[in-house]
Amino acid sequence: MKFRVGVIGGGQLARMMIEPALAMGLEIKVFAENEGSSAALATTQVGDYTKVSEVREFAKTVDVITFDHEHVPLTVLEALEAEGISVQPPSKALKFAQNKLHMRTRLTELGLPMPAWAEIKTADQLEEFISANGGVAILKTPIGGYDGKGVAVVRSASDAAEWLANISDFGGSLLAEQKVDFVRELAQLVARRPNGEIAHWPLVQTVQRDGVCAEVLVPAPKASDDDLARAAKIAETVASGLGVTGVLAVEMFETADGQFFINELAMRPHNSGHFSIEGSVTSQFEQHLRAVLDLPLGSTASVSAHSVMVNLLGVDDANDFVNTYPRALAAHPSAKFHTYGKAARKGRKMGHITVIGDDSIAVLAEARAAASVCLQG
Repeated sequence: MKFRVGVIGGGQLARMMIEPALAMGLEIKVFAENEGSSAALATTQVGDYTKVSEVREFAKTVDVITFDHEHVPLTVLEALEAEGISVQPPSKALKFAQNKLHMRTRLTELGLPMPAWAEIKTADQLEEFISANGGVAILKTPIGGYDGKGVAVVRSASDAAEWLANISDFGGSLLAEQKVDFVRELAQLVARRPNGEIAHWPLVQTVQRDGVCAEVLVPAPKASDDDLARAAKIAETVASGLGVTGVLAVEMFETADGQFFINELAMRPHNSGHFSIEGSVTSQFEQHLRAVLDLPLGSTASVSAHSVMVNLLGVDDANDFVNTYPRALAAHPSAKFHTYGKAARKGRKMGHITVIGDDSIAVLAEARAAASVCLQG
């Protein structure tokens, strides 16, 4: 039997699904936004994913539709589902990923730990929320926004004057959240298939720089068995409660007293799970393919005591890191290098490096050193 997977979005996540698809004998096709995308090797159609007619033609060639990103309009997905096309994760789940207010409402109903939050429509409502939460708030646009975009720290409504003046661009509301005094950021990945089977990877710590993930430490340092079990339970509750299929990432804050607060969700393979390509028996990319096809899930056990992933972020508009490979590979033979085939741009995620081993300090040092060679250009 031939299984055919269609991925909407031609970015690096689609690119990293290609290798496990080939290894498993799956047929993988990509609907990309542009020619020459990261996933060009599997791109079979270039078009506009907001147009039902174009996506429908693509969907006719595969058994299941899944995603490299969460931006396909719900109306498009609902139209496909009404025609009997398998969409994984389904539109009923993706609506929570596409609108942070819907997400907060549903997670509140599930009794999950979150910062205090409120829907904001007016300056007075924002001032009231700020006053009730220590004189500061995190303001977010409910739709759009990623890698620190669409997020602002505000201490008065005047700090959000532009957003409030253009609130119709964000669906008529903004999301205000309590500014959590956290000691670190964590991420818990799980995978869930349509029949309800679920599996999770170890809890990881993410290190952010300028609003972008820079490093991932696996497992999260000094996490107790209770911490690991609690984080996994939170993510599994989210996956089941929202009806997610495929890989789900739950990003969380940890406070000094050990509390976890859910920050963001991603219903697709996630930057915090890239380590799993080398660090786990089953990578997040293979697992995502298994899950959306409703195939039995693979083991998420770690193959080594520690893994570290370091993102390679563009430093200018010229260096794509590939030209550093001879020096980097020679100097760091235990590091695994991944490039995303993107045009260079400052701050852009151009690739990543993973190192695994038994000594957490040595693994982190090796990954950073390998990244440093690449950054030298």
